[in-house]
Amino acid sequence: MSTSRLFDLWISAEHWVKGQWNPTDDIVDIRATLQDGTGWVASVCSYKHVETLRSKWSASGDCLKGQYVWAANLILAIDTSRPTIEAMLKDLLVTGEFKNALSPIKAQKGDVAQ
Repeated sequence: MSTSRLFDLWISAEHWVKGQWNPTDDIVDIRATLQDGTGWVASVCSYKHVETLRSKWSASGDCLKGQYVWAANLILAIDTSRPTIEAMLKDLLVTGEFKNALSPIKAQKGDVAQ
């Protein structure tokens, strides 16, 4: 990791089939690795996608016909693009809210200590 970077970022949608990701109307999983080697995860959902889910579930009956939406470790954002997520993570680090907004990745048996 470059010393000038605050974190390395992995975004699930960057590994999807081309054309499946619509950053303005999607939800993605992210993993951020800080310079100290700790890993953090969250789901980032665009505001528009909340309405997409609500409408879909209203018709399907899920979540009391779209009366609520939930996801573990959810962060809402204007979109799910890399620039937006990077800016969001930098802001969370600066404001001290990073470790409140994301969940730590727990070490697995056999992991090498950093």
